[in-house]
Amino acid sequence: MTELFLNGGPFMWPILVLLIVGIAFSLERLVSLTRASVNTRKFLAKLHSALNEGGVEGAAAECEKTPGPVASILHAGLARANKGIDHVKEAITSAGSIEMAFLERGMIVLQSVIVLAPMMGFTGTVAGMVSAFDAIKVKNDISPAIVAGGISEALLTTLFGLIVAMIIQIFFNYFTSRVDKLIIDMEESSVNLIDALSELEEKK
Repeated sequence: MTELFLNGGPFMWPILVLLIVGIAFSLERLVSLTRASVNTRKFLAKLHSALNEGGVEGAAAECEKTPGPVASILHAGLARANKGIDHVKEAITSAGSIEMAFLERGMIVLQSVIVLAPMMGFTGTVAGMVSAFDAIKVKNDISPAIVAGGISEALLTTLFGLIVAMIIQIFFNYFTSRVDKLIIDMEESSVNLIDALSELEEKK
């Protein structure tokens, strides 16, 4: 494996750097999104119980105990509950924008790696082919032994670049699905909270 890497030429190194960067950001996203995930149904059940038993203060305390963006946006809404439903909606929307930025942090880096790795590989391919033709020109011979080195370098950089892009693409797709699920949970939970607060106001 090391020999193949070294035979790929100088363009293998920037592709390796892209792989390391992609893996590092993928691990960070994996940890962050895992921590952000919560069983929304169980949380909402606890929130409703806290709201019925302890009012807005009890629900806010339940949100403080629960990690993740769902609890954070609901806590922001509950903090404005005394000002009316419209203020709750505005607070949830503002908090949701902040949480969205957190959830999507680092995704642009993964997208860049996915795009740049194959481009770097194709650039290495062109460089390898140029080397092959230069060798033919110098030797004035088109024997396989002369051309093989340049072609091998060209193929290896393309292969490595595509493999890196595919690995990071798998991570990117997985994280995108996790973020989409969290966004849906945030939307459903906020609607659920607003409905619960509206019913609470009607009872008063």
